[in-house]
Amino acid sequence: MNLDPESQPQPDSGAETPEGLPAIAPHTPHPRLRLHQGFRSRHLPDPRDLIVYIPPGYDDEPDRGYPVLYMQDGQNLFDPETSFIKGRTWEMREQADEVIEAGEVEPLVIVGIYNTGERRLAEYTHERDWQRGGGEAEGYGRLLTEDLMPWIAEQYRVRTDRASTGLGGSSLGGLVTLYLGLRHGHHFGRLAVMSPSVWWNHKSILGYVNERAPQIWERPKLWLDVGEGEGNRTLRDAEMLARRLRANGWKPGETLHFERVTDGAHDESSWAQRVKPMLRFLFPEPNRV
Repeated sequence: MNLDPESQPQPDSGAETPEGLPAIAPHTPHPRLRLHQGFRSRHLPDPRDLIVYIPPGYDDEPDRGYPVLYMQDGQNLFDPETSFIKGRTWEMREQADEVIEAGEVEPLVIVGIYNTGERRLAEYTHERDWQRGGGEAEGYGRLLTEDLMPWIAEQYRVRTDRASTGLGGSSLGGLVTLYLGLRHGHHFGRLAVMSPSVWWNHKSILGYVNERAPQIWERPKLWLDVGEGEGNRTLRDAEMLARRLRANGWKPGETLHFERVTDGAHDESSWAQRVKPMLRFLFPEPNRV
């Protein structure tokens, strides 16, 4: 659905960033989705679009601050016109609206960070593989923590404390979520690690969990899932990661939820079905806990 620019609510502050980023683009699939085009970072060369979901009631409570979830592969979350398989998205707005309006999930802001196509693999991997390349996740992490997160805090009423800040993604996006969530544990208190690509570079992320976990003073709350239809290797790798997390202090039901999704596949439609339980675990409505 195309909307008249004047019909869309505006962000809280600023018309442009110093780099010339427009505060909001004129057309989005829903008035509570706000598209920012061409976000630029000091740490990576390519501009990228952002799409921001604001929860029901956001404009009616101008003094309220909200938790925030930053998601990889933002073009696949909300807009069927931009998704990897056109017409198939995570339906994240619809899913989030439903659990928020039911009082099951605390209203939150969701920031979808578009990937940059050919450079997705490089930016979403923490180490270089001698055959496939990659290994630029450190720069992507600096983009998130030094450029994007401060800018979002200027534009939207998000809480910036660790406990209110989440990071999520699937596949390579799940891999980079786990890596950056541990590397920048002082920023992220909630992680959504969905169908992660544990296999990357001989499963080196498992060694990183062992290395990094003892240095984190408090374990981030972590949702981990895998679909039983994603293949035996992916399933075994996710189970191995769950064991490694438990061995390093994550507690099932408290700081860790691991789920094998019956008939779950490695695609947007399957991840869409996992959005609501993921949000219920990571961002429960405080009055229901």
